[in-house]
Amino acid sequence: MSPFEYAPAPESRAVVDIASSYGLFIGGEFVEATGGTPFKTVNPATEEVLAEVSEATDDDVDTAVRAARTAYTRVWSRMSGADRGKYLFRIARILQERAREFAVLETLDNGKPIKEARDVDLPLAAAHFFYHAGWADKLDHASLGPDPRPLGVVGQVIPWNFPLLMLSWKIAPALACGNTVVLKPAETTPLTALLFADVCRQADLPPGVVNIVTGAGATGQAIVDHPGIDKLAFTGSTAVGKMIARSIAGTRKKATLELGGKAANIIFDDAPIDQAVEGIVNGIFFNQGHVCCAGSRILVQENIAEELDHRLKRRLATLRVGDPMDKNTDVGAINSRKQLERIEEMVAVGEAEGAERWDSGCDLPTNGFWFRPTVFSGVSQTHRIAQEEIFGPVVSVLTFRTPAEAVAKANNTPYGLSAGIWTEKGSRILWMADQLRAGVVWANTFNKFDPSSPFGGYKESGYGREGGRHGLEAYVTTGGRG
Repeated sequence: MSPFEYAPAPESRAVVDIASSYGLFIGGEFVEATGGTPFKTVNPATEEVLAEVSEATDDDVDTAVRAARTAYTRVWSRMSGADRGKYLFRIARILQERAREFAVLETLDNGKPIKEARDVDLPLAAAHFFYHAGWADKLDHASLGPDPRPLGVVGQVIPWNFPLLMLSWKIAPALACGNTVVLKPAETTPLTALLFADVCRQADLPPGVVNIVTGAGATGQAIVDHPGIDKLAFTGSTAVGKMIARSIAGTRKKATLELGGKAANIIFDDAPIDQAVEGIVNGIFFNQGHVCCAGSRILVQENIAEELDHRLKRRLATLRVGDPMDKNTDVGAINSRKQLERIEEMVAVGEAEGAERWDSGCDLPTNGFWFRPTVFSGVSQTHRIAQEEIFGPVVSVLTFRTPAEAVAKANNTPYGLSAGIWTEKGSRILWMADQLRAGVVWANTFNKFDPSSPFGGYKESGYGREGGRHGLEAYVTTGGRG
């Protein structure tokens, strides 16, 4: 079936001004880095250099931590919860008012389709600030324990797949609970975090409450190692999460780690097939598969495997891959050359191990970083593509016969972040959800999020929860003050 032809529908870049270079946001102002090597951030769809960004040194991180500590002790921790909530409400409203500007910048810097940045990332980012603004004066009633109090200065390191949304997941609960923040965005996607600094100033947030330092792994390590950090929040790879856990072992620092995943999307023979196909597409090809909870393993009941395969491939042939700034685009650019090479390496491994590869065969742009939606069939549990996170638009298909076999295969992974179940039987959904070792289990849907719902994983997918009342627990201490 040929895909529909769509006339170009490009979003305008005119709504956002990108500076040629950026400093660090410390103490409420942009300042020059004391050293380090500036780096360039590029548009992954065109390889165009967007801006030059400063690399924060250990001294810069120390300055940011001291600014956060001063703001914490003198202003933010002394402020009433109701007043803190007013600032969070103000930030949420500004994000809504500037949503188009942020969405365009996110797409330019990240490569995701503009319709995803516009319709998913920005509304959810604002919603997290609205939600946590409501908690700011109600912490005594959140069942967190006696006398909940902020921890102090929080160091936060966020990934490149959802730059602004992950920022909101981290900053909103930290501020609501009375903490101050030093945040490092990913080196390939720093621009919306730096634009958020402008939102902080527009909202008249007290200087030093939010500090944003840019850089690569060394800058993140400086935050992790700094003795003035009371709590760490990290979203990223399992390998880096393990390094952080080792670094803070034996210290007083608390941490929440949201790491990788290899989620099973389980399709039973009584599932509505077309609806399940849409769930598969949303589960693995949303954001080019750059999603830690992506449904990268399809477990389909054996007697409908052939039909599902046919319908899935027919649907994938209609996905439009190309310019992320076009409102018709379904699958955008891979975030970086490094990530594209990782995807290509894992796909070659899958073929070498004997799995059968199929891709949509669509045309790809000549510039930028691109990969076609890809399906592997004939996959076994021992294949690396069934065990390791690829973090791209690649899905592996396995089969099962019984619910018990589905559970065993779904749990046979080092990860435990998420899972999906497709069936018309409510009792089966409840039984499966109880058996699956996954922090989030979706039923007859996938990749649905809400600020009031906690998110996090088991095993090598990390520990701690973000969002909801449970997510507040990581940002307070309770009990006596002695």
